Amino acid sequence: MTQDRGMASGSPREATIVRTSVLGIAANVLLAAFKAAVGIATRSVAVTMDAVNNLSDAMSSVITIVGTKLATKRPDKRHPLGYGRVEYLSSTVISVLVLYAGVTSLVESVKGIAFPQTPDYTPVSLVIIAAAVVVKLLLGRHVKATGERVDSDSLVASGADALFDAVLSLSTLAAALVFIGTGVAIEAWVGAAISVVIVKSGLEMLGSTLSQILGERPDEDITAKVKGIVEADPDAHGAYDLLLHSYGPEHLVGSVHTEVPDTMTAAQIDQMTRRIQRGVYQATQGRVLMAAVGIYSRNTADDAAAALRSDVTRMVMSHDGVLQMHGFYLDEKSHSLHFDVVLDFALPDREALYHQIVDEVRAAHPELTVSVTLDADVAD
Repeated sequence: MTQDRGMASGSPREATIVRTSVLGIAANVLLAAFKAAVGIATRSVAVTMDAVNNLSDAMSSVITIVGTKLATKRPDKRHPLGYGRVEYLSSTVISVLVLYAGVTSLVESVKGIAFPQTPDYTPVSLVIIAAAVVVKLLLGRHVKATGERVDSDSLVASGADALFDAVLSLSTLAAALVFIGTGVAIEAWVGAAISVVIVKSGLEMLGSTLSQILGERPDEDITAKVKGIVEADPDAHGAYDLLLHSYGPEHLVGSVHTEVPDTMTAAQIDQMTRRIQRGVYQATQGRVLMAAVGIYSRNTADDAAAALRSDVTRMVMSHDGVLQMHGFYLDEKSHSLHFDVVLDFALPDREALYHQIVDEVRAAHPELTVSVTLDADVAD
């Protein structure tokens, strides 16, 4: 089963991301201009560094728009599964940009500590800083909520950064009030603190994005929905070995195994496979494409096989750390037994437990050639 996984330009998701990013650009450019003017006029390092941070936020929104536009290009011969992963790259660029802004701000703040200047605040400058706190708070909440709604990591990162900025701007305002009330200038120190928080935020954002690029465990809601479709099919018995590969937040390509009666014909298996693929595609609104539905043959006409399955299942599942056993099949003609076992990643030595299980089953049934596959716990 194949589907054209390209997202048409002008889709609701793309329009929402672009519109929200444009709002972020406009707000951050205006805030940066006002803060830069205030920082220069008052000779406040903290306010100036806050302005630089707003410019980096505006650039982040630009990158989000560019990344979204590229990610929605339709598939072609060179990239048959589309360009959805571009969004992960744009998130990486944003993270690096935030990290660079934080390091640069920290350097300038340290210079301000070494060579301090006396700030000169005015009522207008304080009002601008206070207004910036409110604007960034509202902007951050809106951008983050929108990003979560449309599943855009770039927007979520930008929104979280804006919320950080609201707190940092509030710190800058507090430093100004401390200077006015006590005459003690702590702007450079506040600027350094702001820079450290920005660096920390950039590192966290970068770590999260790199984790996605490496390949994370699929979302539990998605895996539950896919397995539910498989298990609901009248000819399928269970859903196993579910793999979902991300080609962008809206593009998942996967495969799954199920057990089927050993009496099913190829035509019946083909019909079942198509039902499952179509059902998953429709249930996930085109987000998940099941590229393959693999099958395990299940003994149906032999009571001895059923009794053996019960005995082996009890033996295998008695071990701590065994999450699942599936794919059981007894081939009486060749006197062979096959099944798969899933072991917990938290086990100190998965290989040792696997070999122990194999040895126990072989010892209990020496008349059989026992073959056990160690599966990975890749999905909930």
